Amino acid sequence: MIRNDIKIAFRSLKKQPFFTLINTLGLAIGMAGGLLIALYIYEELNYDNMFADADRIYRVDMNIKFGGAEIKSGETAPPMAATLEKDFAEVENTVRFRSLGSNLFRSPDKTENIKELSTTYVDSTFFNMFGLELIQGNKESALKETNTLVMTRTAAENHFGSVDVVGKSLLLNNEEIYIVTGVMEDLPENSFLKDYSIFMAMAGNVASRENIWGNNNYYTFVKLSPETRLDNFQLQLEDMVQKYVLPWAQKTFPGMTKESFAASGNYIRYHTIPLTDIHLYSENQNEMGEKGTIQNVYILSFIGFFLIFLACVNFMNLSTAHSLKRSKEVGIRKTLGSNRLQLIVQFLTESGLVAFASMILAIIIAFIALPFFNDLAGRNISIPFTEPSFYVAILLITLLLGLFSGSYPAFIISRFIPVDTLKGIGMKNSSKWNIRSMLVVFQFGVAVFLIVGTLVVFQQLEFIQSKDLGFDKEQVLVINDTYAAGQQLNAFKQDILNLSAVKSATVSSFMPTPSSRSNSSYFKEGATDQQYAIQMQTWDVDDDYINTLGLELIAGRDFNSQSVADSTAVIINESTLATLGLSAEDALGIRITEEVERENPEYYHVIGVIKDFNYESLRENIGALGLFLNRSTGSMAIKLKTHDLASAIASIESVWIKRAPGQPFNYRFMDDAFDTSYKEERRLGSIFIVFTSLSIFIACLGLFGLAAFNAQNRTKEIGVRKVLGASVSQITIGLTTDFLKLVIIATLIALPFGWYFMNIWLEDFSYRIQIGWEIMSFSAFLVIAIAIITVSFQAIKAAIANPVKSLRTE
Repeated sequence: MIRNDIKIAFRSLKKQPFFTLINTLGLAIGMAGGLLIALYIYEELNYDNMFADADRIYRVDMNIKFGGAEIKSGETAPPMAATLEKDFAEVENTVRFRSLGSNLFRSPDKTENIKELSTTYVDSTFFNMFGLELIQGNKESALKETNTLVMTRTAAENHFGSVDVVGKSLLLNNEEIYIVTGVMEDLPENSFLKDYSIFMAMAGNVASRENIWGNNNYYTFVKLSPETRLDNFQLQLEDMVQKYVLPWAQKTFPGMTKESFAASGNYIRYHTIPLTDIHLYSENQNEMGEKGTIQNVYILSFIGFFLIFLACVNFMNLSTAHSLKRSKEVGIRKTLGSNRLQLIVQFLTESGLVAFASMILAIIIAFIALPFFNDLAGRNISIPFTEPSFYVAILLITLLLGLFSGSYPAFIISRFIPVDTLKGIGMKNSSKWNIRSMLVVFQFGVAVFLIVGTLVVFQQLEFIQSKDLGFDKEQVLVINDTYAAGQQLNAFKQDILNLSAVKSATVSSFMPTPSSRSNSSYFKEGATDQQYAIQMQTWDVDDDYINTLGLELIAGRDFNSQSVADSTAVIINESTLATLGLSAEDALGIRITEEVERENPEYYHVIGVIKDFNYESLRENIGALGLFLNRSTGSMAIKLKTHDLASAIASIESVWIKRAPGQPFNYRFMDDAFDTSYKEERRLGSIFIVFTSLSIFIACLGLFGLAAFNAQNRTKEIGVRKVLGASVSQITIGLTTDFLKLVIIATLIALPFGWYFMNIWLEDFSYRIQIGWEIMSFSAFLVIAIAIITVSFQAIKAAIANPVKSLRTE
């Protein structure tokens, strides 16, 4: 019987190649899109799961409100790890990271540096904490001594050409010698450490041994014993503020108590976050690795699920629509003794064959599209062909989709009454037009929702691009790692200023695009109580900084490097004024300090006020900022006055080679660096475009098939209408109107949902667009236009057919 069912199924599918092709292609595209999204989501949900005992590893985070600023941070104070091991019996192990960003390394016998983009200090417990092994070296002693480091396989091969490098030396930033004590494998792609290539011994970081609870620069991880109750550990963790932080702070503010600290509106709160939750759930402003969001996972899950569901809906719609042609077959089979179960099995066999063929085609499509998808999503995902579980999952999903997509048509068709079907009225009694209409509404409702989402994402990105940020990022070239020029840096800057293509230049590690950041608490002279603290970004700049970046002075003056007094001067922004409670003019001349614990603190006098500019992502509000005239050599921003950028860059590079021979010339444009802050949004927008297009294509594929069948089913009616004088346009409108009504209903239902959920997405931005009628109306127009084009093709084809042929015979 099974062989007979399969044979009949093949024959039936072969008899209707057009509908079989549409079903198979639509289901394959939906499955391929769903497969790619499923692989992406699986990698996102399994971030950092590869580490040993990952389910017992947590990071200690802190939320701070102090000096008018609210900060969510993954970094805590240097003594946190040792204190946890001392005070908490449930803590099995701890490790700290002090992320250092990019650094230059070279062998002492070479002159050319190699830039390592992600480096960090780390405790010697690192390997045992995360269950990592070394391919060279002893993990127990590798990071015990100062000026030692462990590098990844790729880094070792880049620097030495092999992994047999234990005992060799590397020069850090042309200054310090480090000994290589170990080599480890490159870390997995879905790990928070994936970009890190150099791990230096924490023993060499002097600040890590200081008992300063206000220096929050260390990512602290703990491994808890299996029987630990996390809620109890969390309660004890909160007590550390009273036990350690406040006593330390009272050395600076003798009158501070727990009550007075809370009464001022300030707080410090410690809490834990599981290692495996950091990537998707962290709300911190700073992270060691790439941040994702659980919202994006939900959005992509929604898209993937409905992509497959839309394809299944196509199958249901086309199969039930085509049931009229098979009604007599059902009547004859029932008359000859077939029961309903046998008919259901027959039709489910057909849907299973379509699903199986679709899955094979889907895997081929996914394999071909995978490089493009990886580029789109910024991942290195692969289809796990070597994993047996993959094939089990594929077979189960294929079976499930076959049953799901074929169940409704099978149960509907098998209910046909033999007497009615043999009279040719099976469709009239059994067709369920209302269910099919609801499915069409659902298909296009999803398409409208995705169109709204796509338009909102890209309009928000356009808003970010066009918003006045308060600084000039156009035609600003940023040279990285200018500290490598050493004593030649000033000469390099002067040479650059002498180039005809250069308008101005400034040297600083602090830029309004991703770069160094430094936070400190300052106090107005005479107001040294903790409630008057000003939590402020402190940037060291030179006297060309404001001019080069086009910052606007609203009061006072710029720095003057020739003035000795300006070595203790500060220029503040408008947000600092709000914290001080002063106007711009009144703020000029006041003095602030961060050394309130000293008897004779050093004061900085305010000489100018600049207009607020967005130095952080537009997700964040602008905070207090102070510019100080100090040497900071991390990078150089160069304002160009030529459109011949290639020639300008070549001239600048030649000057660099002259002043810093052997040092890498790394540069970027400031507007490009700004754009990298929003790469997740850009990826989401690109993914939206691709999968919205696929969902529309699948919906239109189904609508095309339904329109074709509808036109075919109404051939005689069209012939009669033409004979009676109906024009092509009248017939076309008549055939189109029924489907157009469904699309309009879908649009009206989906638009409010799109508006609501995309407003939730926009709440992540402090500066955002308002979703206006333009987005809604364009979404409605687009989907209706697509539907009209899809249906009209078949309608016009039927309307222009010769009525004589359609009326001649059956």
